[in-house]
Amino acid sequence: MFEPKHFVIPQFPAGRRPRPAALPAPGLTRRAAGARHCGSGEAVARRRRRRRRKEGKREEGREGATAAGSGVGRGRVGRGRGTAGAAPSPSAGVAAPGPGAAMSGTSSPEAVKKLLENMQGDLRGLSLECRKKFPPVKEAAESGIIKVKTIAARNTDILAALKENSSEVVQPFLMGCGTKEPKITQLCLAAIQRLMSHEVVSEAAAGNIINMLWQLMENSLEELKLLQTVLVLLTTNTVVHDEALSKAIVLCFRLHFTKDNITNNTAAATVRQVVTVVFERVVAEDERYKDTIEQPAAVQGNSNRRSVSTLKPCAKDAYMLFQDLCQLVNADAPYWLVGMTEMTRTFGLELLESVLNDFPQVFLQHQEFSFLLKERVCPLVIKLFSPNIKFRQGSSTSSSPAPVEKPYFPICMRLLRVVSVLIKQFYSLLVTECEIFLSLLVKFLDADKPQWLRAVAVESIHRLCVQPQLLRSFCQSYDMKQHSTKVFRDIVNALGSFIQSLFLVPSTGNASVTPNQTGSNASGSTGSAQTNPGVLGMGGGATVLPAFEYRGTWIPILNVTVQGSAKATYLEMLDKVEPPTIPEGYAMSVAFHCLLDLVRGITTMIEGELGEAETVNQTTTETTSLPAQASERQDLQSVSDQSDKELVNRAVWEEMVNACWCGLLAALSLLLDASTDEAATENILKAELTMAALCGRLGLVTSRDAFITAICKGSLPPHYALTVLNSTTAALSSKSYSIQGQNVQMISPSSESHQQVVAVGQPLALQPQGTVMLTSKNIQCMRTLLNLAHCHGAVLGTSWQLVLATLQHLVWILGLKPGVGGALKPGRAVEGPSTVLTTAVMTDLPVISNILSRLFESSQYLDDVSLHHLINALCSLSLEAMDMAYGNNKEPSLFAVAKLLETGLVNMHRIEILWRPLTGHLLEVCQHPNSRMREWGAEALTSLIKAGLTFSHDPPLSQNQRLQLLLLNPLKELSNISHPDIRIKQLECVLQILQSQGDSLGPGWPLVLGVMGAIRSDQGESLIRTAFQCLQLVVTDFLPTMPCTCLQIVVEVAGSFGLHNQELNISLTSIGLLWNISDYFFQRGEIIEKELNKEEAVLQKQAEEKGVVLNRPFHPAPPFDCLWLCLYAKLGELCVDPRPAVRKSAGQTLFSTIGAHGTLLQHSTWHTVIWKVLFHLLDRVRESSTTADKEKIESGGGNILIHHSRDTAEKQWAETWVLTLAGVARIFNTRRYLLQPLGDFSQAWDVLLDHIQSAALSKNNEVSLAALKSFQEILQIVSPVRDSEKPDTPPAINVSVPVVVGTTTATSLGRSFMRTDSIGERMGRYNGSELPVVTDEIEDLNLWWAAWNSWYRIGSESTKPPINFDKLTFIPSQPFLTALIQIFPALYQHIKTGFSMDDLQKLGVILHGAVSVPISSDASPFILPSYTEAVLTSLQEAVLTALDVLQKAICVGSENMQIMYPAIFDQLLAFVEFSCKPPQYGQLETKHIANAKYNQIQLFAPAEWVALNYVPFAERSLEVVVDLYQKTACHKAVVNEKVLQNIIKTLRIPLSLKYSCPSESTWKLAVSSLLKVLSIGLPVARQHASSGKFDSMWPELANTFEDFLFTKSTPPDNLSIQEFQKNESIDVEVVQLISTEILPYANFIPKEFVGQIMTMLNKGSIHSQSSSFTEAEIDIRMREEFSKVCFETLLQFSFSNKVTTPQEGYISRMALSVLLKRSQDVLHRYIEDERLSGKCPLPRQQVTEIIFVLKAVSTLIDSLKKTQPENVDANTWAQVIALYPTLVECITCSSSEVCSALKEALVPFKDFMHPPASKVQNGES
Repeated sequence: MFEPKHFVIPQFPAGRRPRPAALPAPGLTRRAAGARHCGSGEAVARRRRRRRRKEGKREEGREGATAAGSGVGRGRVGRGRGTAGAAPSPSAGVAAPGPGAAMSGTSSPEAVKKLLENMQGDLRGLSLECRKKFPPVKEAAESGIIKVKTIAARNTDILAALKENSSEVVQPFLMGCGTKEPKITQLCLAAIQRLMSHEVVSEAAAGNIINMLWQLMENSLEELKLLQTVLVLLTTNTVVHDEALSKAIVLCFRLHFTKDNITNNTAAATVRQVVTVVFERVVAEDERYKDTIEQPAAVQGNSNRRSVSTLKPCAKDAYMLFQDLCQLVNADAPYWLVGMTEMTRTFGLELLESVLNDFPQVFLQHQEFSFLLKERVCPLVIKLFSPNIKFRQGSSTSSSPAPVEKPYFPICMRLLRVVSVLIKQFYSLLVTECEIFLSLLVKFLDADKPQWLRAVAVESIHRLCVQPQLLRSFCQSYDMKQHSTKVFRDIVNALGSFIQSLFLVPSTGNASVTPNQTGSNASGSTGSAQTNPGVLGMGGGATVLPAFEYRGTWIPILNVTVQGSAKATYLEMLDKVEPPTIPEGYAMSVAFHCLLDLVRGITTMIEGELGEAETVNQTTTETTSLPAQASERQDLQSVSDQSDKELVNRAVWEEMVNACWCGLLAALSLLLDASTDEAATENILKAELTMAALCGRLGLVTSRDAFITAICKGSLPPHYALTVLNSTTAALSSKSYSIQGQNVQMISPSSESHQQVVAVGQPLALQPQGTVMLTSKNIQCMRTLLNLAHCHGAVLGTSWQLVLATLQHLVWILGLKPGVGGALKPGRAVEGPSTVLTTAVMTDLPVISNILSRLFESSQYLDDVSLHHLINALCSLSLEAMDMAYGNNKEPSLFAVAKLLETGLVNMHRIEILWRPLTGHLLEVCQHPNSRMREWGAEALTSLIKAGLTFSHDPPLSQNQRLQLLLLNPLKELSNISHPDIRIKQLECVLQILQSQGDSLGPGWPLVLGVMGAIRSDQGESLIRTAFQCLQLVVTDFLPTMPCTCLQIVVEVAGSFGLHNQELNISLTSIGLLWNISDYFFQRGEIIEKELNKEEAVLQKQAEEKGVVLNRPFHPAPPFDCLWLCLYAKLGELCVDPRPAVRKSAGQTLFSTIGAHGTLLQHSTWHTVIWKVLFHLLDRVRESSTTADKEKIESGGGNILIHHSRDTAEKQWAETWVLTLAGVARIFNTRRYLLQPLGDFSQAWDVLLDHIQSAALSKNNEVSLAALKSFQEILQIVSPVRDSEKPDTPPAINVSVPVVVGTTTATSLGRSFMRTDSIGERMGRYNGSELPVVTDEIEDLNLWWAAWNSWYRIGSESTKPPINFDKLTFIPSQPFLTALIQIFPALYQHIKTGFSMDDLQKLGVILHGAVSVPISSDASPFILPSYTEAVLTSLQEAVLTALDVLQKAICVGSENMQIMYPAIFDQLLAFVEFSCKPPQYGQLETKHIANAKYNQIQLFAPAEWVALNYVPFAERSLEVVVDLYQKTACHKAVVNEKVLQNIIKTLRIPLSLKYSCPSESTWKLAVSSLLKVLSIGLPVARQHASSGKFDSMWPELANTFEDFLFTKSTPPDNLSIQEFQKNESIDVEVVQLISTEILPYANFIPKEFVGQIMTMLNKGSIHSQSSSFTEAEIDIRMREEFSKVCFETLLQFSFSNKVTTPQEGYISRMALSVLLKRSQDVLHRYIEDERLSGKCPLPRQQVTEIIFVLKAVSTLIDSLKKTQPENVDANTWAQVIALYPTLVECITCSSSEVCSALKEALVPFKDFMHPPASKVQNGES
């Protein structure tokens, strides 16, 4: 497991740290150190020599090739290292002086002095040793001493002098060596070495020395000392060259092949050192001459190998040496190294390798040397390789014609080393040859080659793999050439095949051998190998060895090398002759490291170069405007070179990746699958990751996707069904890559995994089959995947799809669920307990979820294109998850949605570029049928919107309106989704936005408001409630902050909530909001108006530019007015809502608003208000009301009971109609001063009247009544004051203000923004400084007449009885009729001037009709007075009032109006008749209310309809008639139209009925009225007696008196005596009237009439006998008083004192005769009855009558006495005296009363007792 910190991107991923050049890489064997480093300076070479000397000697096998060599060497190879192990000879201890001796110490005076002393000492010693045996030597020594001394004495530069004379100085020592005596020889050699070390040996001397050494060698003397001397000679200076040098070298070679191991090894080391020295000289020589530049001559391929004339001396030596080494290895005779006797090929190859490795610059700088490489070395190597190439392991030799030579390990291994050097150092020279070498290397990996060969080949390839630049060159030289072998690809593929072959074919022959070198038990015991491979028992605990395991093949992983270095094991086995045993797993481990180093090297190199190229690009893009054209433009040479170079580079990079990725992927995938070791897995994953990233950077999509797929597959359980991955691998595995007959196949993962299972979960699939298991390796891969996405997200491109799909599945299996902000948190799997996590992975989960989050957080560093790839990938993942979640309600995968949210949140700073794809997709998610999916879609979307709005963008949102609208747009789009849960989220989001950002929404308001407004009624209560909450918040808090242009939207949204029928309270509250909004408009009117006007101007301008008409509702009106109109229109819509409560509330609000704020409107706007708002509303209400349902509604929802007056839709609509009509009427009334100046006021008036009329005539009492109330209201309108007409300016604004007149528009200040609307202000609104608004008188009249016509139509329609009646017949109510009639007086005031007789007629019809309408039985208790009171109903009052108004008007009116009086009388008299004859209402049967005196009233009669008690009304009418007649009796019209006669005629009806009248008061009133009328009318009648206008009246009057005084009706039985007496007194009054008003004026009165009167009086003066009276009360009931008055009247008129006319005298005579005759009759009848009755008393009545007559007689006589005698007719007296006898007869009666009356009657007769004659004459005269 790795720590999360590994996610930090390393600067050089998988890089190799360069080591200091001077040190060999650690871990290499010391031999290899020389092979690896090519020091270019002498110091390096010297250090190396010193090291080798210290290492001691090596024994080497001898191969017995003769100097002429006869074919391939057959050698004995040494059996072991013999370094310090073998004992050296004693003389071996003499070390050559250090290489620095000659330089520093040898030239100082002390050193020179010491040298001279030593030399002399050496010569003396020599002389001593040789004095006996070798005298010549002794002599030479002694002369040498002299010579030295001489030189020292003569020369200042002693060393130079010594050198000049060195031949002579050295001679004695050479001679000493010639003695072949060991002691002498050793002494001489030591002396010679000292000279050499002081560099005082000349060339000639050196030649002599070498010759001498050769002789010693041939004699096998002092071999080690020889070698030492040669080495000193050659290393201290360069005097030895050419032939001498070759001889010295041959000498060393010869010593190498002695029988002594120590000598052999020492010689080998010396040879190596000498060869090195030779080449070091060349380097030094080149260094000296490097300033003189020569043109090198072309290298000749000449056959004379020895004349290389162009080379300098040292170079020539080196050339010759190298050429001969090649000859020797090839078993040919040397050209220069004359004297070679034998040579081993292995040693030759080693020398070749070291030269090539240490001195590459010599070969590269000198074409001659290059020539050697090409012509000699390469063919040689190829030739020596042939046994290896041809050999096939396991092939039977018998089939081949010639036996195939077996590969020979020592040579093969050395050849591979040489090849490695050639390729590494001279690749550029040997392109073709290297192609062959590399192809061979590849072939050596074949499965049919020996194991050791494959192992060393792998090691060689490893050496190449750690050199990326070299690999790059391969690619450029081969893979990119058209017809060349694809070498680089082959190498990689070969490695892949090699690894596969190791798994597929178990290695043969060495499985059982366990070399202790590796220290590991490769196979374990055979028993455990199968069951538990790789477990090694150690002290009881089990340790798992790192290994690969695949399909039963188990291969351990050995720790073979340090990362980045190719430390070879078998290529360094220079001392082995037999092929070594290769431990199991070694080759695999090396190959594995090859792959890793290859990947690491390539990626580090390419990425480094890419980085440079990018930085260069950045600088060049600044210099060139269009880099794309840079390569085409020659003037920008440097830039074009640069880009050319980059193009070339890019081609190389791409080719390298293309060449290697398939092989790499195949191998790495296999290894990943097989790996059981965490560290190995980590390395493989790292390699795959770096390759994926590199491919991504280079834009190689296929390869990038392939690597990513591999990691993805590793992350998921085996055979996991994930379509994205399977499709990718299908494409890959269909190709199998064939390289020179080898197949590289994509091996499918093995299912048997020996990994620890850490989690068990549910697969993310439509139908999950069982569970899946995640191993720790899966988790490891997952981490790599996360790492890849995190560090290399920018290059993933379309592979994001793969990565995210895999992560999604892993997250699902691990049961991570998204939390707030989209971060995934470990959560219990919803599906059930199928997810099982071990503790190991449990601790990892938070880490993984953290990394996941960080991965998406890091998306903020991606460039825009990469970010889009990421978003697209997440979107398509999400689409898949959506598809999977269709049709089931299982838990969906929310990974993609959650991560889209996370990505959006961290990229807020550049949200614009990803907003559309991001939100577009989330909107789709929000529409998903799966609720969990939807919910997350909405959560993500709303979180993003909120975050976007709160993020501090640059520039801020307030200045970037486009961005703000972009952010809010998805919120609006959510409105198109019908799922309520989404809408709830949307609205909650709006609410939060309002709470946090409400003040700064600015241009986003329309969108936000649109969201609230998009809620439909069918979307559920909670949704509407939430949306409404938002709206309330807006209206209460945010109206001032939003642009004024949005206010209209607020109005519309509030209105739309009113129309929602889900929740009544919301609708009602929203109407309240509209009221608040209107208040706000009112308070901030000026500001809003200014802003709207500004906006309007802009829009107008835009419209003009586009050439279109500006289109907005209520267009011509100014924008502020339009705002109001929208508000009114919205309220208007609510006024026709189906719910009564809403209608009511809206109506009240609408009219209140217009009432309160209407003054703000421009004058012209009122036109729109009236026509488009008010009348439109009235039309709709009327229509709805007339079509409303009459079905009874049981309850108002829930337990609310509905009052019976509202229990049908019709009744509920009626209320609305009422409210609306009243509101409109009120506006017409209060705003008449504004409306009348509008052009079409009269049309509006007509429309309003039409509405009133249709409402009044509707079959609904409530509506009809209300209509009349509205009618009343508009009729009370005061007509506008015409002289001062100007709006009041509020005191604050002291400006003279232009006003609205007609269509003129006021300036914005012209509106008064104060709530002042009193009548006074209304009247004073206009002022004469402006054009006075003259409303035409006639127009005014027209309005009133229109009103009159409407009134008439309403009246005539409503009072006309229907033709036939049934239960549902509508009969207007009393309040309605009352109101109707009450309107007339007000109306009449305006039309009286033109009110004609016709109109009066029409009025009469209506009044009569109205009064005739019956009332329904259930209403009667409320309308009818209780029967004890006789009062008028309101209707009756109103009718009389109407007539009263009329009569008053006529009274003050002109003459021609007075002709209307009779009509009024007629009308009233008709009403009077109702007292006895109630009117009939069509054919309707009604119950009449009976006479009030008797309890016959049936208030609750079962009949539907009850006729009113008309008595009070008739009586009141009668009073009015009397009253009016009193005023108008003398009017011409009244006289002409016989009004008096009509009155009498009408009164006759109740009078004749008398006791039969429905009400007793009626006839009493009729009598009193008659009396009053007659008292006024009779004088008028007498006045007009001559005209005959009253002729017809008299008989009528007489009949009336007759009918009344002698009625046919009988008084009721229960009539009390008091009552009777009262009634009698009324009769008396009538008689008195006759006596006062009629009889006195008899001469003006027709005779017939007078006769009728007399007859009546006569009739009345005598008691009429009635049998119905009881005896007890007969005395009262006899109307004594009445009779008496009649009698008295008769008497009175019998004795008129002054008879002025014959007429009067006639009346008197007539009266007397009638009276006397009457008395005579009564007396006679009494006497008769008295006689007959005997003892029985007579009836009381009769007794009373006789008493009365007796009294009358006495009175008459008294009267006659008082009268002038001339006035009394003689006939009269005779009649009086004739009574006397009759009176006397009465004396016998028994009644005392009669007797006393008789006494009184008889007494006056005394006056007749005169002398008869004279009296009589007097009387007659």
